[in-house]
Amino acid sequence: MPRIGMEPLRRKALVDATLRAIGQHGSLDVTMSDIAREAGVSPALAHHYFGSKQQLLVATIRSLLTRLRADTVTAMEHLDTPRERLSAIIRVSFQADQFAPETVAAWLAFYVEAQRSEEVRRLLVIYSRRLRSNLLHSLERLCPPDDAARIAEGLAAMIDGLYIRQSLRSAPIGSTASIALTEDYLDLQLRPFLPAKLS
Repeated sequence: MPRIGMEPLRRKALVDATLRAIGQHGSLDVTMSDIAREAGVSPALAHHYFGSKQQLLVATIRSLLTRLRADTVTAMEHLDTPRERLSAIIRVSFQADQFAPETVAAWLAFYVEAQRSEEVRRLLVIYSRRLRSNLLHSLERLCPPDDAARIAEGLAAMIDGLYIRQSLRSAPIGSTASIALTEDYLDLQLRPFLPAKLS
């Protein structure tokens, strides 16, 4: 029984350590030994659970995506209006754990890796499609489909762009400012449709 319970814990510890190690290095230029040391386990154990660094990287991306999806579902759970749901998506995108320096660095490193790895690219495409789908679901209740698609693309680009800005240590933009900028953009884009929707 204890052995069954330890495996998920050790896997999670290795995934969390991968995130920290990538964040500290600012790239994927880390070894299984670096990750194992960060997790407080032997490199042999890391290889036992994940086989290779690539498999551990994929597991780390999956973990980030799972957490982001769960946080988004929770944030929208009791919200009724589409505008409230859009605000929830924006808040979740920039909440403390998603916007932590090591998480931002990891996301950027994964985008670079996606140029070489089809599996990583596929996971990041899933993230992009899920974000766009969540945005569209609410936007299509507020404006015509073509406008909803255009605004969704703009919002997704702002979220990704603000992540890139956050990675520039010389000019970081905090979570609160990122939410405000994205909300301002959304308000501006929705303004032409609000009177018709309220009348």
